[in-house]
Amino acid sequence: MLSPALRSSAATAVLGHGRRAASSIALKYSNALYSAALKRSPLLLTKVQTEVNTISKSINEVPELKEFIANPTLSANDRSVGLTALFARADGLGPKKEPISDITKNFFVVLAENGRLHETEGVIQGFNELVSKYRGELEVLVTSAAPLPKDVATKLEAILKQCQTAQQAKSLKVTNKVNPSLLGGIIIDFGDKSIDLSVSSRVNKLNSILCQTV
Repeated sequence: MLSPALRSSAATAVLGHGRRAASSIALKYSNALYSAALKRSPLLLTKVQTEVNTISKSINEVPELKEFIANPTLSANDRSVGLTALFARADGLGPKKEPISDITKNFFVVLAENGRLHETEGVIQGFNELVSKYRGELEVLVTSAAPLPKDVATKLEAILKQCQTAQQAKSLKVTNKVNPSLLGGIIIDFGDKSIDLSVSSRVNKLNSILCQTV
């Protein structure tokens, strides 16, 4: 069950602090990928989004891929091997089991050649925001220490739909991201706003207060 405080805070999430934005460099790459995919066709845009989100998930789940993305000193051969492993995670997706698109492959090759693979998370975040805006979607990211139970997620989505910002959108897209370091509670990223209801945030605030009083 959502507590009254949580219900109230979720319904007014737009009053929270802004979440960390992607860098200006990452957003330039986001725009380039979005424009290139949409120029080809809306169908390809959807395919590219599925591919990059699968890649993003793989990076978070596979330590070797995370290390590969974060290392700017790799040789050309090491970059090639790493990209092959990265593409393998997104290859053959969809009902037709189509191979990963050339536009996604070429885009990550350019990121690697320009030494910008470490911007991948911001690039994909910016790309998804552009796609959501194109479709009239309002994307809400709910980060929790553990996956939200289905009934809690459903109730939270119903609360969010009551917000004026959500009512102005064509659809509401709620994504649950797991981050065990939160210890408990949730963080809601709502458009360009954020509200932190996590236990770790409260612990940090308590530590700060205690340190100031010592």
